[in-house]
Amino acid sequence: MSDQTLPWRRTALRSVTALMLREMASRYGRTPGGYLWALLHPLGVIVMLAYAFALLQKTPALGTSFLLFKATGFLIVRQFTVLGASTGHALGYSRSLLLYPRVVWIDAVLARFALNTLVVTGVAVVILAGIILYDGVQSFINWPLLLLAWGLGAALGLSLGMLNCYLFHRFEIWQQIWTILTAPLFLISGVILLFEDMPRAAQSVLWFNPLLHLTGLMRAAFYPVYRPDYVSLVYIGLWCLVPLVLGIMLMHLYHRDLLARQK
Repeated sequence: MSDQTLPWRRTALRSVTALMLREMASRYGRTPGGYLWALLHPLGVIVMLAYAFALLQKTPALGTSFLLFKATGFLIVRQFTVLGASTGHALGYSRSLLLYPRVVWIDAVLARFALNTLVVTGVAVVILAGIILYDGVQSFINWPLLLLAWGLGAALGLSLGMLNCYLFHRFEIWQQIWTILTAPLFLISGVILLFEDMPRAAQSVLWFNPLLHLTGLMRAAFYPVYRPDYVSLVYIGLWCLVPLVLGIMLMHLYHRDLLARQK
């Protein structure tokens, strides 16, 4: 490691940390509810879904807890939508600080991604632990598989978020398109129904949704009897890699133009 490389890494680390602290104070510290709202929103959705399906079915598709079944699907889908949107808005959120020469666009992206990953992970831990205690679930958790599913979900959020960082600021209409595309995700990503319980025609189309593979991995981590044979790690890996590389290339080439457009 050269003497020039180490100071650069230290400067980058300080920039990312400062941007994270800034967002913690401005986004969560000054808004009503702050971190509490980040917890209550997904919890409310999970409770409503679980209650609604408890009225329609005697038992969930897996296990005995409707809350745990819905949570294991919904939380990883929400992780992707939160990271994909928040990371995509990193350039506009930190535009004023990017005028300083020591702060570069990748610092803003990594800071937003890191902070929001910590928040959604903390929320997921609290909700899942609370459900297991509340319902008295006797579950053997496959920790390596759980970490793999959650890590791939974060990587997918970063990948699409990096590409969104260019698209959001280059094409204003893309923000509306992204909202429309992500709105029905919990319906088509295995949150409501398992892939195996879907009609054959739906399976042939929805298999190409990478989130369906992630919910399968997430459920397999909590339910040892579940074997989602349809899951392809190679396919998820391509979704994590291709948009990321494309987004980095576009941001490297056009980040100055994107910043100028926001003035």
